Amino acid sequence: MSNQIELRHYRYFLALAEDLHFRKAAESLYISQPGLSRQIKQMEEYLGISLFERHNRKVILTKAGSYLQTELIKNFKQLDEIINHAKLVNDGLDGNLKLGYVGSAMQDVIPELLLKFKQHHPKVLFSLNEMDNKKQIQALLNQEIDIGFVRMERVPRGLNIRSVFEDTFSLVLPKNHPINEDNFTSLSQLKDESFIFFDASYSESYYEKVMQIFDKRGFAPLISHYTVNASSIFRLVENNFGVSLVPTSLKLGYDMGIKFIELNKIPQRTTLRIVWNTTNTNPILANFLNLTKAK
Repeated sequence: MSNQIELRHYRYFLALAEDLHFRKAAESLYISQPGLSRQIKQMEEYLGISLFERHNRKVILTKAGSYLQTELIKNFKQLDEIINHAKLVNDGLDGNLKLGYVGSAMQDVIPELLLKFKQHHPKVLFSLNEMDNKKQIQALLNQEIDIGFVRMERVPRGLNIRSVFEDTFSLVLPKNHPINEDNFTSLSQLKDESFIFFDASYSESYYEKVMQIFDKRGFAPLISHYTVNASSIFRLVENNFGVSLVPTSLKLGYDMGIKFIELNKIPQRTTLRIVWNTTNTNPILANFLNLTKAK
């Protein structure tokens, strides 16, 4: 009997599952409330599943209804992606690849990868969104982006992770700071300075790596500011609010009153990794992953 269910029934169900109110759901669907009630009842009869508990004016999803809602949202989103991809193909493009990234990845790694990819796949449309690590992970789980560029070591089940670039750290100082590359010997010279760091929420593993650097030097940094934006860090340093420690690749693309001292003699490194959802069906994704594997 399930072959009597049409796509509109599922859309009616999702509307009611979201609003949990027949009148509101009916209004959002531009149908009558009795009509919606009848369609939902037909759907339950066809499927042999109780989807809602009805208590006077209150509507509650059953356990089966809640499961169906979750899976339908996931699959409808995939259907939308398929249709959008078909539209791109119709317009002469091979498809769309949505990337999330932390700021440092855009300085060098991503532009290099995109240029290489474009040589072999010139008809791919790229959507780029700067996002912190946690937002990327959630967007990947929801399949709102195809690839994430993160600074973290572990990801939730269902996601894959691979290293693409290992970076040194660099000290960031105001341009007029007395310490420079010629007289710098150790971070201990800056133990009385105020430090400006990426917030731990930016990446807990990255923050721990930075703290390890100071642990090895035998002192805890005096932290005056936290931020999740590199340009904010640099602007604060430029205006003498403190000094900072960042991935070396971040020094590219900025023209401010600051200077960098690369700490290439310390063992600590920060690794940029790509992350993707193992269930992602975007046909462009596999080609992009092959490129990063060869990098």
